Amino acid sequence: MKIQDLTLYKVPPRWLFLKITTDTDLIGWGEPVIEGRADTVRTAVLEFRDYLIGKDPLQIEDLWQYMYRSGFYRGGPEVMSAIAGIDQALWDIKGKYYNAPVYDLLGGACRSKIRVYRWIGGDRPSDVAREASLAYEQGYTAIKMNATEEMHYIDSYDKIDAVSQRIAAIRQALGQKLDIAVDFHGRVHKTMAKVLAKELEQYRLMFIEEPVLPQNNEALREIALHTSTPIATGERMFSRWEFKNLLEAGYADIIQPDLSHAGGISECKKIAAMAEAYDVSVAPHCPLGPIALGACIQLDTCTPNVCIQEQSLGIHYNKGGELLDYLKNPEIYQYKDSFIDLISLPGLGVDMNEEKIQQAALIAPTWKNPVWRNYDGTIAEW
Repeated sequence: MKIQDLTLYKVPPRWLFLKITTDTDLIGWGEPVIEGRADTVRTAVLEFRDYLIGKDPLQIEDLWQYMYRSGFYRGGPEVMSAIAGIDQALWDIKGKYYNAPVYDLLGGACRSKIRVYRWIGGDRPSDVAREASLAYEQGYTAIKMNATEEMHYIDSYDKIDAVSQRIAAIRQALGQKLDIAVDFHGRVHKTMAKVLAKELEQYRLMFIEEPVLPQNNEALREIALHTSTPIATGERMFSRWEFKNLLEAGYADIIQPDLSHAGGISECKKIAAMAEAYDVSVAPHCPLGPIALGACIQLDTCTPNVCIQEQSLGIHYNKGGELLDYLKNPEIYQYKDSFIDLISLPGLGVDMNEEKIQQAALIAPTWKNPVWRNYDGTIAEW
């Protein structure tokens, strides 16, 4: 069996899908994308195309090593996302070739179901108590919300109070019925992150996410001294070598590699194994589409230190396209009591509607994240 071609589709709301065809009837799907840089990732995928055509798609590790190591300059979000999507599609083909879900090829299932959480609120969250109640009525037991709007290096305590009041409103409405994760989104600099982390400890959060940018991970040590709340980070880290330094430092409780950014299933399985050795859990980042989530579910199923899975149903980014829109088998993403069943279909288990994908690709927007400024006109983190 040989790789015959690679085809890419940019689709709403901000996703890039990859189809790898072979000289047999087997095809594989992957989702190589960096949100806001889909066209750059597309170019990176196509740079690997000439090498991949004619190769055996079952030799995943060798192809991964070539894509990562063949260039003198390596890594970075766009290249690692290109590798990630190709890797997902290769595992999809391999699972179909052996008529087995990917997790069976990675050691087999070590759990019977996977817990998921739901996003509430948007970039500027307001009525989160109402949305949290809706999530609870839908059967979720865990939610995540953005903490704050833009925040300067030193900023007003009014912003700290506003975050606290929103979470207090959820607790007043639902008590401890929901686990709450709060995403700092890298918007908060070290000094204010310490203040915010300490203030939020009273609400017994499931975790705080990306309290500082990953470039400033050394600050996690100081933040950890101000709170006992678990600290999660890693969505903007792209290889086991980056996670190695984070794990060795010892201040992250949960890592969040993204299977469409951090080298795919192959790399994230290795990252998760490293984390297990440091007694750190994994909650894969996935505010993306159905292929990315399928890859996550396969990894979650065979990875004992996974604690919960992000998913994008109803997320505020999904304008013009939803998680289930491109699937022939949307039933695979049905949640019950905040859990999803294992996907035991061959490969990734996602049956893509290529006709719908082709139609959507004709109207795909070029999504870019907002650019925010602080009250004094300086650029703020989004």
